Amino acid sequence: MAGKWFDELEIGQRFEHDIRRTVTETDNLLFSALTHNPALLHLDEEYMKTTEYGTRIVNSTFTLGLMVGVSIADTTLGTAVANLGWDEVRFPKPVFVGDTLNIVTEVIDLRDSKSRPGAGIVTFRQEAWNQRGELVAHCKRTGLQRRKPQG
Repeated sequence: MAGKWFDELEIGQRFEHDIRRTVTETDNLLFSALTHNPALLHLDEEYMKTTEYGTRIVNSTFTLGLMVGVSIADTTLGTAVANLGWDEVRFPKPVFVGDTLNIVTEVIDLRDSKSRPGAGIVTFRQEAWNQRGELVAHCKRTGLQRRKPQG
């Protein structure tokens, strides 16, 4: 199993994920189109030349999805029951096409599930950093995680 069982997680445990990802023009365009987001700041280069950024910024929902997606193999692949939610989602710096993101995940809370004895609830703090060492996104992600099978 690639992911961790609930029983294998500890508060303070950190994962500095090996996968890094350079964000492409196609990522931003396709994601914006698939989610029906026509915002000029994602799609109109000429308009964005007149703004403080000077170029298009990457769709923040793509950034959130990438941040979580990169973490899955090390944390929840095959061991998650369900994603329960995201809290405190923030984007302190914009992401631009060509930025390379690396992701860090930390276990910040663990508790037993009251309704499912074979699972527990884990809360991760996830961070995305660009190649300049700037924090570009972070959130708390809570999920229902399977316990290691007995036997």
